[in-house]
Amino acid sequence: MNNQEIKILLVDDEKNIVQFLELGLSNEGYKVKTASDGIIAMNLLPDFKPHVVILDVMMPGLDGFEVCNMIRKSGIQTSIIMLTARDEVDNRVKGLKIGADDYIVKPFSFEELLARIQARVRNQFPDQFGEVIYGPFRIDDRRREIEYKGKGLALSPTEYELLKYLVLNHGMVMSKLLILDKVWGYTFQGEDNIVEVYIRSLREKLGDKQHQLIRTIRGAGYRLDLL
Repeated sequence: MNNQEIKILLVDDEKNIVQFLELGLSNEGYKVKTASDGIIAMNLLPDFKPHVVILDVMMPGLDGFEVCNMIRKSGIQTSIIMLTARDEVDNRVKGLKIGADDYIVKPFSFEELLARIQARVRNQFPDQFGEVIYGPFRIDDRRREIEYKGKGLALSPTEYELLKYLVLNHGMVMSKLLILDKVWGYTFQGEDNIVEVYIRSLREKLGDKQHQLIRTIRGAGYRLDLL
């Protein structure tokens, strides 16, 4: 699958943002449709069947949370990235709990949005990509195997999901909250230090003694850098 086959639905009532993103994403080769409110978005969804929905939280009428919930209830397989101007934990948690796959806080760089779109598409539709190669990593989601520098890694199911998530989002800082939601699920009732335990195990299996591959970003989370 290349960019020309990927469909993106932009849902935002701010015309300037929509015009900027529509132009930028179209120039990257994506098929883009726009909606200025939730009702228009829901009407476009069945026929357009987007791979990714970029959904603003603050909109008149139906807000982004309501639209996200409606999309998930529709049964249409799509990945949802929520845009929010409010960098508050409770809003991020609310979006993740009702089915958002990722969030990005305004203002954001276009390059970061592109990276998140690519990560979501590869994560949501792995069978359409087959093997995915990022630097020294090769991910085969159909066989649930990851190679690092040509060598297969002996990973538990959870280690596989965690490493895949970090690789697909390489270069971006992933908070413990987001990792817990995406790898363990938001219903996980254990301690968040479980993330530290699994990160330590992955570092050992990757030979990352100096933490140069999986970096700890104090107060923010973890970032995987391709070496």
